Amino acid sequence: MTDREILDIYRNGGQQRAFNEIVKAYSERLYWHVRSIVGSHDDTDDLLQDIFIKIWAALPSFRGEAQLFTWIWRIATNEALNFLKKNRRNSVSSIEDMSDAISRIPDENAPLDGDEAQRLLSVAVSKLPPVQRAVFSMRYYDELKYEEISDILGSSVSSLKASYHFAYEKVKDYLLKKISQ
Repeated sequence: MTDREILDIYRNGGQQRAFNEIVKAYSERLYWHVRSIVGSHDDTDDLLQDIFIKIWAALPSFRGEAQLFTWIWRIATNEALNFLKKNRRNSVSSIEDMSDAISRIPDENAPLDGDEAQRLLSVAVSKLPPVQRAVFSMRYYDELKYEEISDILGSSVSSLKASYHFAYEKVKDYLLKKISQ
């Protein structure tokens, strides 16, 4: 079902059905988008619930000035970035919290029992600052155009290109360093 069809259903009184179609159409893509930013399955699951609650609450005010996809991605990206900022402010307060936080970071010295390149890429991306991580994720993993990312983040295309370039260079440097070891 297309976004336009979903919005038509919503506008014609089928709010619950339209929302169910949004969840069906976007759950998996949003999961991987948010996961690529926050890194943890459990945090991603919690955030997805919050994201869909925000979508449900804000749907009546959706004016259609942006595409539905862009609007949903903006909500998801903002929630993921806010989560990272909040977690940075709420520094580790106990040994249990510390071990939980450490378990969310991919182990860069883990045995080579999986796809080594993917694991190293995940580690490299996890080391990026939050906004660079979001831009890198949307461009590399989600294969969004800079114009779409601009609509989502409200940044200029040129600043996004610069952010992606810096992120790409950091990832590349990390990978080259690890490969040469």
